[in-house]
Amino acid sequence: MKLGAHISIAGGCYNALTRGKEIGCTAVQLFTKNANQWAAKPVSPEDAELFKTTREQTAYTKADLIAHDSYLINLASPDDVLWEKSLQAFGHELDRCALLEIPALVTHAGAHMGTGEDAGLERIAAGLDRVLTERPGQDVMVLLETTAGQGTSLCYRFDHIGRVLSLVGPEVRGRVGVCWDTCHMLAAGIDFSDKDKYALMLEEFDREVGLDRLKAIHLNDSKKGLGCRVDRHEHIGKGALGLEPFRLIMNDPNLACLPKVLETPKGADYAEDKENMALLRSLIA
Repeated sequence: MKLGAHISIAGGCYNALTRGKEIGCTAVQLFTKNANQWAAKPVSPEDAELFKTTREQTAYTKADLIAHDSYLINLASPDDVLWEKSLQAFGHELDRCALLEIPALVTHAGAHMGTGEDAGLERIAAGLDRVLTERPGQDVMVLLETTAGQGTSLCYRFDHIGRVLSLVGPEVRGRVGVCWDTCHMLAAGIDFSDKDKYALMLEEFDREVGLDRLKAIHLNDSKKGLGCRVDRHEHIGKGALGLEPFRLIMNDPNLACLPKVLETPKGADYAEDKENMALLRSLIA
């Protein structure tokens, strides 16, 4: 079971691995740079080697790790200047993952900013096409995260993701996958609160996207209810989701090998992450 949390990279990316190991994570998500800034110090050969050495020392495999891109990036932006800036930044994020040998980069793909969902989804696909085509030999998968649909954010519906996949070129389509976020899915109006609704949700995802495209899961409860379109994370079992959806996910054999990471509120000592991971593990039959 690859179960962990988003861990701070303060002091260097390699520190996310040591911190994750200390609190019992068997999977780790990290930023490779400050998520609230466009620029970043390049990943040096020394940085990459230290990350690799630390990964080996902490007994993580490459498949245990995922990265998340900057919140500033908007691949759906109708503003040409911001779109180009986003493409450049997203490409750099992919390059950083490649240098650190992190196999997947999660992204909130973007918001259409009033131009409409169809135009925004086309913009995302065009951006992914260009950035991935410019990196033909790169072995990093882009994971489109399910969003809460707050504001004009896209990919809050499974058919949005299916549409992006249909629009990207066949030569890069295999490099695009999905990351579920349980808080976002509930907020977007996707009901998976019991066994029957969970089965219907899986069926819809498989029909619109393909279950084989699912490569990671963010496990977060939600402060707000079904269909609220508000992105507010809560500790496991203490929000509108309750425990049953997490029980279903933790016991689903289709999802057993996927990295599952928490993005719930946390303090400096990660005590909350340890409690949430222990609770999730207790749900496994």
